Amino acid sequence: MTQEGSVSAAARSLHLSQSALSQTVQSLERHLGVQLLERHSSGVTATDAGMVLLREARVLLAQHDRALAAVGGRTAAGCGSLRVGIPLELPAGLLLAALEELRASFPLSRVDLSHDSSAAQMAALREGKLDLALVREHPADPAFDAVLAVEENLGVVLSAGRAGELAGPAGVRLHQLAGLEWLGFCRSEAPAWYDQVAATLRSHGIPVSGRPQDDGHPLLAEVKLAVVGAGGAFALAPPDWPVRLPGEVTWRPLIGSPLVRRTWAAWPASARRKDLAVLVAALDLAAR
Repeated sequence: MTQEGSVSAAARSLHLSQSALSQTVQSLERHLGVQLLERHSSGVTATDAGMVLLREARVLLAQHDRALAAVGGRTAAGCGSLRVGIPLELPAGLLLAALEELRASFPLSRVDLSHDSSAAQMAALREGKLDLALVREHPADPAFDAVLAVEENLGVVLSAGRAGELAGPAGVRLHQLAGLEWLGFCRSEAPAWYDQVAATLRSHGIPVSGRPQDDGHPLLAEVKLAVVGAGGAFALAPPDWPVRLPGEVTWRPLIGSPLVRRTWAAWPASARRKDLAVLVAALDLAAR
């Protein structure tokens, strides 16, 4: 339930009725004498006792799977490696922590990572070429489930001279960038996220013309920084952007956090792999 976020979603995932699942949890709480879930209007979250039980249950399930693997000659995951797609930019440590959680429960599982755009990852997910996609858009297709993995308040990368003109102690207001060109990304990479960014920029007086040829190839960071350094453009980036900024370029926060980049972990709703469930749960927990 902590993974699904609600009793009804968890019941669907387990192919149980909501009432049957609720009664099971309540019976377990009475038996243990502790509250396992905190119930609120937006769903459910695990209590400290619930998280302890979850971790112990995962250990037991992992031991069970390892025993079956040893007898049957299969991997602990039962389905070979986990194929995970990731975007070109992801907060340092996010995936590493989730993979450590996975290894603790399924030490025999192997994870194959590949970098790609959100659109390409979702296409691969539909074709069965990925087991999990880390994408900038929550899939609208009911054939996929998703949890929020991370939220990042985007700031602005400016030339040092422009920052001196526009930035105050708290940062820069978005509308102050109206005279500069946005060095964005190709719309084909993540159409819904691109449209959201473009609409926010336009609502603050910043024209968005788009690249003349949206060929799906992102601008190299070095190219962006060179253009930004000339003083006529800006780029958007999180505070921990893993790109070394040259001396003539600086990062400043955007006042009011008008642009929040969200990365979602998406997977087929029909998936039943336990190692995938552990990985998803770890990413879900990191976002809370």
